[in-house]
Amino acid sequence: MKTPNHSIIASLFLAFALLWMTITVANQPNAKSSARVVQLELVGPIGPASSDYIDRSLDYADEIKASLVIIRLDTPGGLDTAMREIIKKIIASPVPVATYVAPGGARAASAGVYILYASHIAAMAPATNLGAATPVQIGILSDTEEDKPPVQGKPKLENLIDHGSVMERKMTNDAVAYLRGLANLRGRNGEWAEKAVRDSVSLPAEEALKLKVIDLIAADTHDLLTQIQGRAVNVLGQSVKLDLSGADIEVSEPDWRNRILSGIANPNVAYILMLIGIYGLIIEFAHPGAVAPGTIGAICLLLALYALQALSVNYAGLALILLGIGLMIAEAFAPSFGILGIGGITSFVFGSVILVDMDLSGEGLSPILIISFAVSSFLICIVTTGLLIKVRRKPVVTGREKMIGSTGTAMEDFASEGRVWIHSETWSARTETPVMKNQTVLVKDIEGLTLNIIPQQNEKGE
Repeated sequence: MKTPNHSIIASLFLAFALLWMTITVANQPNAKSSARVVQLELVGPIGPASSDYIDRSLDYADEIKASLVIIRLDTPGGLDTAMREIIKKIIASPVPVATYVAPGGARAASAGVYILYASHIAAMAPATNLGAATPVQIGILSDTEEDKPPVQGKPKLENLIDHGSVMERKMTNDAVAYLRGLANLRGRNGEWAEKAVRDSVSLPAEEALKLKVIDLIAADTHDLLTQIQGRAVNVLGQSVKLDLSGADIEVSEPDWRNRILSGIANPNVAYILMLIGIYGLIIEFAHPGAVAPGTIGAICLLLALYALQALSVNYAGLALILLGIGLMIAEAFAPSFGILGIGGITSFVFGSVILVDMDLSGEGLSPILIISFAVSSFLICIVTTGLLIKVRRKPVVTGREKMIGSTGTAMEDFASEGRVWIHSETWSARTETPVMKNQTVLVKDIEGLTLNIIPQQNEKGE
């Protein structure tokens, strides 16, 4: 019996040991690329889609144990509720968040200032700016007459309960306290934060760095990572030192769901959806049972309502649009020689112009879009009015009015009641003068389903 060769056994053992070490080393993260950085793109007005995107992205960064999340920010502002949801998520994130206003020419206005202050690291690219963080309550007019002398016969304005002015002060004070709290949390300039809210001041990147509003200015993302390498940040009450050497940057862009929601929140898209929804419901109410216009209109109107909550909507503009549509419809059903139609078009156009506050959203409605809808609505109004007038001028073809004055033929001899043939139909008839069969008769009146007739002389004189 042969015994195994010890050298072969040793060789096999060594080979298995080397294989195990190779697999182990391969599974170990590379020391030079152990850090993972997730980069997000937050561009455009802040809305529900933005908060959903940030929320899911920060959860993903936590799952993969990322070392840092970079939010590249370029926004004119947005919805307060969405902004606060984003800030809550940033503060509660176990992964440090660096908000980076980039690229050159970008801005962090209004809600963007709060997000920048809430982040663990605040950075800006050259030729960027931030500021104008004053909150605005849409639909409530502010008091700009407070210091004017009272009008004769009217009480002085300061003695009245000005709801708009009170709400404005409450929102401003709340925003100041909120932004100062974020400044204290991150060790940033609280004095300037208050000015940004109360006076709507703005700063370029260089001055923001001098005033300690931000932490650094970086030319690009790689420069940002280089500058914050080894920096200690406070994450959930604990000091965390950033180790980003050889970091891999993973760009996490908004998915199709966020793109759709962001697209709907575009002012022009929201405007189109709103008008399609309104016209669809009007058609459905005018023609009950049509189904399709009502279904499409309801869907579009709900989508428009979702979009409008993410925009800075002026409710006076919305009311003018509805009034304009109502006046144009009234012109179609009660022609007033164009007065209602012209008034409706005027109201529609002015309402469209002031519907979205461009100072707050950064975007406005396209003038071409407004003119297109106004002209098309006016043309529809004119065409509808013309058709109605044309229909009114046509002779009546059905009903009582059509029957009275018509002529027919007696189907039998009768002295008081019998049957006549009129409009290819058999009718019961009543007469005061005897009628002969096949004699022509004239309808004088209708009582229920019985015709009152008068016999006529035929050509033969019968």
